[in-house]
Amino acid sequence: MDLLGAGTLLLAIALAGLLVLSSWQQMHRRGKMPPGPTPLPLIGNLLWMDRNNLPNSLIKLSEKYGPVYTVQLGSRRIVVLCGYEAIKEALRDQANEFQDRGQQASFDWIFQGHGVAFSNGEKPIHLRRFSITTLRNFGLGKRSVEERILEEAHFLLEALRSTKGAPFDPTYFLSRSVSNVISSIIFGSRFDYEDQEFLSLLTIMNEIFRFSSSAQGQLLDIFFEIVQRLPGKHQTVFKRSSELKEFVAKKAKAHQEILDPNSPRDFIDCFLMKMQQEENKPDSFFSMEELVATTLNLFLGGTETVSTTLRYGFLILLKYPEVEEKIHEEIDRVVGVNRTPRMEDRLQMPYTEAVIHEIQRFGDIVPLGLPRRVTRDVQLRGYTIPKGTEIFPMLGTAMRDPKHFARPEEFDPQHFLDQKGQFQKNEAFIPFSTGKRYCFGEHLARAELFLFLTSILQHFRCKSAVPPEDIDLSPMLVGLATIPQIYEFSVIPR
Repeated sequence: MDLLGAGTLLLAIALAGLLVLSSWQQMHRRGKMPPGPTPLPLIGNLLWMDRNNLPNSLIKLSEKYGPVYTVQLGSRRIVVLCGYEAIKEALRDQANEFQDRGQQASFDWIFQGHGVAFSNGEKPIHLRRFSITTLRNFGLGKRSVEERILEEAHFLLEALRSTKGAPFDPTYFLSRSVSNVISSIIFGSRFDYEDQEFLSLLTIMNEIFRFSSSAQGQLLDIFFEIVQRLPGKHQTVFKRSSELKEFVAKKAKAHQEILDPNSPRDFIDCFLMKMQQEENKPDSFFSMEELVATTLNLFLGGTETVSTTLRYGFLILLKYPEVEEKIHEEIDRVVGVNRTPRMEDRLQMPYTEAVIHEIQRFGDIVPLGLPRRVTRDVQLRGYTIPKGTEIFPMLGTAMRDPKHFARPEEFDPQHFLDQKGQFQKNEAFIPFSTGKRYCFGEHLARAELFLFLTSILQHFRCKSAVPPEDIDLSPMLVGLATIPQIYEFSVIPR
């Protein structure tokens, strides 16, 4: 054997040895962890994944490995939870152990461990408690959240009237209105619909959510340490994300210069007052950096998820016009035409309430939930999950759990109606997650979904640009979020 041949043989033996060693280390590290596919070196189980629909790939693996299993995405070792019972046993029954946040690359780059949504340890506990109390007390003794939504609904109806029956893409019609509600709470004022800076901010948020749900976004999330340094679309997203932080920082600075502690106007003022109260506490979690990050958390979360849900909802109503007609009948009977809908009307509108819940269930806007991380070694269903392991709570699998929903793959408002046609709750309905890191904007989101939908349908009928049978309800993107197809429709005055 010549020298070159011997060298090649030795290299092949060495590489084979490394592969065997890596596989042995992977199996050894798993110990008593939940079962799962054997990962390959460096890429883990990436070959098992469809990066255009990561949630669907994870659901398919659960059919083989069970509702609690382990998957390796690059260097990330993740325990996946499928079905309502598994998610409940972890996030709710062991809430303290499952309360840390896992990795979400696009947002981790923006927030850098700051803010209420993407931080860990004691910080999010304090920021969360403050945020919940502040939002609950709004509008600071002056205007309720309901009044803010109804005011914005008025502007939305005027914008819809201006279309004069012509087809339009509802994306920014809805996001402008939804965003203005949270804007009035955190910034103290709403934006004009034609404000170019406002429209630019909405475009950036839309781009972030679409990118995070794309194949490129999934690749960034799996190989963040490597990919973040390479050229690509993510660099544009990073740059655009910085514009959001700069906008919020500018707002916070302007508030600070004219702050009147005796008359707080909004969330930012309340946060600044908390900073003053704790300025002599070396361990305070209230700083300008946390103010900017937490305010941006609320701005992002309070805009995209609700507006996307509404956009998906109207597409579903176009597909099923008989559902819209039943909502019209209920609105006419309970609200009429001479007053605006109110939150108290929900109790007398079980069908509308069921449709809204079913839109959220079927739409499955955040299918993976936001990743969690265990705070210590924990036991779950006889398995040991080591401290620091990431958790994917597949919220969509709970809301399509056949044990809790008769026709999980179909849009059916009957999932939330009893035999008498009255609204009934379902414990597996968890679009806002569950446990200690559930979305605390749930109350605001529910109010927006009900008031915006009923206000629009009180005044308009929806007309599809294509026959209902040709409407495609399958999502355009599925990743961090479920993004519906782009479509147009018309609104016709009733």
